[in-house]
Amino acid sequence: MRVQHNGGSSTSVIELEPVYMSSPYPGQDAKGDPSVPAHGLSRPVSSRHSRVTFDQETSSLPPPNMVTETLQRWNYPRKNIPRIMSCFWSFVVMGANDAAYGPLIPYIQAYYGLTYVVVSLIFLSPFLGYTAAAFSNNLVHMKLGQRGVATLCSVCHLIAYVLIANHPPYPVLVIAFMIAGFGNGICDAGWNAWIGNMARANELLGILHGLYGSGAVLSPLIATTMITKANLPWYTFYYLMIGMSALEIVVSVTCFWAATGREYRESLAKHSDSSKGSLKEALLKNPGARVTWLCAFFLLGYVGLEVALGGWIVEFMIQVRKGEPFASGMTATGFWLGLTIGRFVLGFITPRIGEKLAITIYLPITMGLELLFWLVPQFIVSAVAVGLQGFFIGPLFPAAIVAMSKLLPRHLHVGAIGFAAAFGGSGAAILPFGVGAIAQAKGVQVLQPVILGFLGVILIFWIGLPKIDKKKE
Repeated sequence: MRVQHNGGSSTSVIELEPVYMSSPYPGQDAKGDPSVPAHGLSRPVSSRHSRVTFDQETSSLPPPNMVTETLQRWNYPRKNIPRIMSCFWSFVVMGANDAAYGPLIPYIQAYYGLTYVVVSLIFLSPFLGYTAAAFSNNLVHMKLGQRGVATLCSVCHLIAYVLIANHPPYPVLVIAFMIAGFGNGICDAGWNAWIGNMARANELLGILHGLYGSGAVLSPLIATTMITKANLPWYTFYYLMIGMSALEIVVSVTCFWAATGREYRESLAKHSDSSKGSLKEALLKNPGARVTWLCAFFLLGYVGLEVALGGWIVEFMIQVRKGEPFASGMTATGFWLGLTIGRFVLGFITPRIGEKLAITIYLPITMGLELLFWLVPQFIVSAVAVGLQGFFIGPLFPAAIVAMSKLLPRHLHVGAIGFAAAFGGSGAAILPFGVGAIAQAKGVQVLQPVILGFLGVILIFWIGLPKIDKKKE
């Protein structure tokens, strides 16, 4: 410190030397490295020390692309409100699509004169569509944005349902279900990744997948009533699906028209050093790859057993439990109703006890109910047990999406979550087809041990995930 007197003046100028505090960075000394600013230091008054530039003072700030951003909510920004509503409607359409297989299979089989193996191609054909969606989802986001997701999903649905409603030759029918599978996969991947990044994602995904379940509840009920009560051909159900998908095009494309690929790339750049969320990084580079593949196989098994149980339960109840066609069709409705209620109710309980623990509890309960369904040969017991199974497996898909959003860095979310959701959706093709192929040789009663085995397998995948901490928002 120096004191300088101004001649006859009574004032003095006191000049302070700068005091440098220790650097907040481990292993660095602010005095030794002038590029690192000293937080809390006293700034010099003299011009001799004014050489500390603005760039030097701000050099330790995080780059703009790493600044924490407020999570989107369902109602913030305001444009999210209609967009969320359009996603909800798309999932109603998806649920109606997936659940229609069960009640329609016996009638499609009779209409075309098919064996169990050949009719099971209806389940297998969407696999190609889902697989294509799994690997193209990230590219669609980068090039076309959410506008592309909304357009591809709804247009694929409409094309598929127009083809099916015209009851074409069976090979064309299989191709139509493949197109519907691609639409479902793109929708599944895009909207799960988007909503999974919002505040209160567990609750929102519970509602999203609950509405999928609502479509799945109504679909078997309407299809069964049209066929057994109104004596209409099986394909007339798809006239209704054409109307639903046409509304989906109008709503989804309108709401997401401004969500271009450029907007998506700019949003991605805020959360990583690159504007490219690499699918290759999500699939091949640990630790993210471990989470991506475990969740992908978990969802593959889950979606497979869900659609296999919902799809073959009607045939099982008719052939094995000797139920009437209408009552047997209602057991499929009961399963999807249980699944819907479980997603709404348990979707609010799961985040309070933690996703990892909650699913570790729900799965053993479901396995016990599956044993009850298998070993007690009573129609009513089977119907109740299958409905309760739907209730407890309901939250599995939303919980897996939330777990990925917590365990993976933000820039990998669309690529990883989209891949896992679409890859998992292909389980809706593989397992039901496998059940049909085995049923051809051994009878449809093989459904129960297959479902029980897959419940055990996905429990192992789930336990293999890392510990899930509470998300810092």
